[in-house]
Amino acid sequence: EAAKTLIFLQERDLTDYNSLSEKASAATKRFNENSDRRKVVENRLNEIANLQKHIGAYGKTLDVYREYRDSGWNKKFYVEHESEIILHQAAKKAFDTLGLKKLPTIKALQTEYATLSAEKKKLGQCYRSDKDEMVELLMAKQNVVRILDMTPQTKKSKEKSGMDL
Repeated sequence: EAAKTLIFLQERDLTDYNSLSEKASAATKRFNENSDRRKVVENRLNEIANLQKHIGAYGKTLDVYREYRDSGWNKKFYVEHESEIILHQAAKKAFDTLGLKKLPTIKALQTEYATLSAEKKKLGQCYRSDKDEMVELLMAKQNVVRILDMTPQTKKSKEKSGMDL
């Protein structure tokens, strides 16, 4: 394990503990930022899919709801068209919850969805490579600490002296 770690560090020109530590921190930061961005994109994709569903339901049930309203909120009409009215009200409630005054077009939502899907795919590829790099660097750093018996006290004294690995 020590030999593998040494070869890994030499191949990447990380023979200084501070450089290794900085690279590991940078890789961890990159991985976390990528992960956070992926979550934001995934949440927005879910929001768009949900919004499209509600816009579709709203459009399909709008005429029935208008008839219900024009009937003076007739109970018999409600019973006959209960599922459409409930779907319409649920869609309207979702729009109100999102604070939408004007509904976006399905076309605009589809365009945004396609763009975000492409970004998610790209982020997924980066996510895997960033994760692999982070794991390798953190493992190498952990191995160096273990091999050189770098307890917190000895690590500080070696860092101050500028000791190479």
